[in-house]
Amino acid sequence: MGHPTLEFSACYLDSPDFRETLKCYELELERTSKFLKELIKDGNSVITAIKAYSVAVQKFSQTLNLFQFDFIGDSLTDDEINIVEFKCVEMCIYLKLNRNKSCSVLPVQVQNASDLLIKPLEKFRKEQIGVTKEKRKKFEKESEKYYSQLDKHLNLSAKKKESQLQEADDLLEKERVNFYESSVEYVYQIHQVQDRKKFDVVEPVLAFLHSILTLNNLTVEMTQDFMPYKQELQLSLQNTRNNYESTREELEELMKRMTNPLQICKMHSFLPMEGYLYCQEKWALGVSWVKYYCKYHKEGRLLFMVPCEQKTTTKQLTLKSCIRRKTDSIDKRFCFDVETIERNSPVTFQALSEGDRKLWMEAMDGKEPVMELNEVGFKFVRKCINYIETRGVTQEGVYRTVGSNIQVQKLLNSFFDPTNPGDVDLQSSDWDVKTITSALKFYLRSLSEPLMTHGLHRELMCAAKSDNLDFRLSEIHSLTYKLPEKNREMLEMLIKHLVNVCSHSDENLMTPSNMAVIFGPTLMRAKEETVAAMLDIKFQNIVVEILIEDYKKIFSGLPEDSTARPVPPPRITPRKRQPITISKRPLRAYQAASQDHFQHTEKPPPRQALMPKPPNRQEKLSDSDDTRNRPDSAAANGESGVTVNRASSFQNRRPPKGMSADPPYVKVCLQ
Repeated sequence: MGHPTLEFSACYLDSPDFRETLKCYELELERTSKFLKELIKDGNSVITAIKAYSVAVQKFSQTLNLFQFDFIGDSLTDDEINIVEFKCVEMCIYLKLNRNKSCSVLPVQVQNASDLLIKPLEKFRKEQIGVTKEKRKKFEKESEKYYSQLDKHLNLSAKKKESQLQEADDLLEKERVNFYESSVEYVYQIHQVQDRKKFDVVEPVLAFLHSILTLNNLTVEMTQDFMPYKQELQLSLQNTRNNYESTREELEELMKRMTNPLQICKMHSFLPMEGYLYCQEKWALGVSWVKYYCKYHKEGRLLFMVPCEQKTTTKQLTLKSCIRRKTDSIDKRFCFDVETIERNSPVTFQALSEGDRKLWMEAMDGKEPVMELNEVGFKFVRKCINYIETRGVTQEGVYRTVGSNIQVQKLLNSFFDPTNPGDVDLQSSDWDVKTITSALKFYLRSLSEPLMTHGLHRELMCAAKSDNLDFRLSEIHSLTYKLPEKNREMLEMLIKHLVNVCSHSDENLMTPSNMAVIFGPTLMRAKEETVAAMLDIKFQNIVVEILIEDYKKIFSGLPEDSTARPVPPPRITPRKRQPITISKRPLRAYQAASQDHFQHTEKPPPRQALMPKPPNRQEKLSDSDDTRNRPDSAAANGESGVTVNRASSFQNRRPPKGMSADPPYVKVCLQ
């Protein structure tokens, strides 16, 4: 019976099942090594015996040749003649054994028996099995180093200085990468041995057997019986070798991709979710942390816990809820609480890292400390804006540069502390600009509902996809005033700030286009995470860019004509040479919005705010979490590191013949 398949993805989980499967392959490797050792020993014995046999036959033939039959008389009978001719038969045997005078009496195949059998098997033991054993030693060494460092890391106090925690995180990440690389390389080498031994061992043995059977013509009948089997086996060996060669490059390429640290997050994205967790066990004399290998089945909300260091039965818990544990509420890092049906009090777990905790919480539909669009939230945004416009408005890449996740969480925990919310003076504290900008983006992403609401998302997407630029602007203008009062007030305050930042684009390189790439996914999100929703992100950016470009017009008041226009039929012919873009006009210089711009503007009547909806787990990702699991920290936040001027590519584009420069109104809602 075959062994279970060793997947590269299992290296990242490093589960007890993976270790057991690995032991099965290691035992098989030891058996193969012993088998080859015995085979080489017995092969040498056979070669020695064949050589001795050939020498004995030669000696026997020579003795017969020296023997003379004397006879009496001058003639022989027919029977006597046959007896004398026995010597001719002996001579025929002797001549057949001496077909090659340069090789004494041994056939060429037997002379090269060592090259046919012994050398190929010894080469396989050295180059394949020997290398695999070296990979195993490296894997065991890196495994011991990683788990030793992990134990020390998880015992660090969360109250240590950020520099110390960051240094510890970097060191653990380095050991983690080394461990994963050694594990993947070891699994790859095991695959190599298992595949190559099918032909690298059988082919030399087959060639050696053939040389024995063709030692002399006395075994011709046996050779004839052997030939059909040999030919069929040779065909199977060749097919096996071809299959190996065809998949070897793909397997090697997959191994290289798997050794990339950026694959770690992807490898953990399985259902059911599984991995190592430390569980806080409370005893009469104190508290201890016990290591478990846990599997969570979302269907049924069941958590299975297999102890790693104690021989006890597997535990099963049924989840009711999961919530992230605040850093200042426990001395351990990466903790979250789980409420279960079986226990009266919450169970506290410690994940292996911040990214690992995020994955467990996503699988369990866990909740972050909820951000609401309330008075404290408005106060936080105002203080952040004031700080940025005072100290960082000209900083290159402002809002694109990501701050430390530890500092961001520290700032948010301090500001939104239920005991004393909002009691943080950003100006007097030692915060840097990127921490403030990251905290502001995190707050907006963590709202129970996106600032521009799920309800208006589809209509905003339809407006952004329209070919008619005037309609696009007027529709977004109109939809802005369908937002709840609090949402529109927050949006106006934020967009006004972004206009001020973009007015310094000569220094900070943040044009409206670049800023929209950052805030598009922050202010707008589809209710369901689908491929279509991901493809619509670029249109979310278009909406935000229009809000920045036409800030004064949009937020001056309701649109003049708010009557909805008739929706035209869907497009039949495909768009030709008219790609959807944000602007087809030259760039404009944006002046900072004045404080008294709206003094004489009549405010629209207040509207009742929408009730907040349950938070979406995807919108709670922190900046540092995104950068940990993605190749580029800026891209992880929907931010581009390159300043893009998309207007210049359309300045000189002429409309097709027969069409006006300003096409008639068209509204297309792409599905």
